[in-house]
Parts: sequence; structure tokens; C-alpha cells
Amino acid sequence: QVQLVESGGGLVEAGGSLRLSCAASGSGFAIGKMGWYRQAPGKQRELVASITIAAITDYSDSVKGRFTISRDNAKKSVNLQMNSLKLEDTAVYYCYANVVLPLPRRDYWGQGTQVTVSL
Repeated sequence: QVQLVESGGGLVEAGGSLRLSCAASGSGFAIGKMGWYRQAPGKQRELVASITIAAITDYSDSVKGRFTISRDNAKKSVNLQMNSLKLEDTAVYYCYANVVLPLPRRDYWGQGTQVTVSL
């Protein structure tokens, strides 16, 4: 059984920084792509950033140049460094991991961590 545990959310002023972390626990599995989604009140969940096992990254246009995703394959963890935070970054952030082995592939999700950006 794969579990994703997130940490690092909180309250920050606009222009500030936060770092989110997510680690996968369990054994006997291999992870492919990992990443972060977010969901703001009244809005659909949207992809923030993703990273492959080869460290190829992808970002939504709204966070490019401000957020940086990284991962540690040995620790099965993924981080999201968020700089120059804006009010519109306020959301619940969810970590995900695409487990590629054992088959069939499936996605796992963290419980979510609240990020609130204030004036």
C-alpha cells in the first residue's frame, strides 16, 4: 500500500515563500511521474507542476519562474519550492505519484495541505 504524506503548507504574506514536501511510504513499488495539483475554493483541481524520474519538469503557465519542483528518487519524495507567492496561489495543494510497478499503473494522492497567501 502506497501512502503519500505532505508537509509544509501554511500562511504566508504575498511575495513570500513556502516549500512543500511529499514522501511516499510503503515498499515493493516503483514511481514514475510525481507532481503537485492544487484546488482553490469553487475551482477545479489544476496541475501545478510535475517531474519525471529523469527530472524532466513541467509547469503551469501561472507558476513558471516562481515555483520549482524537485524530487529525490531514492527517498521517493517530491518538493515544491514556491517563491513570489500571490493571492491567487491560495489553494489546497495535493501531491501525486504515478506508481508504475506493480501493474496496473495507478495514481496515488496525498491528503492535501493548505496554502494561504495574504496581503
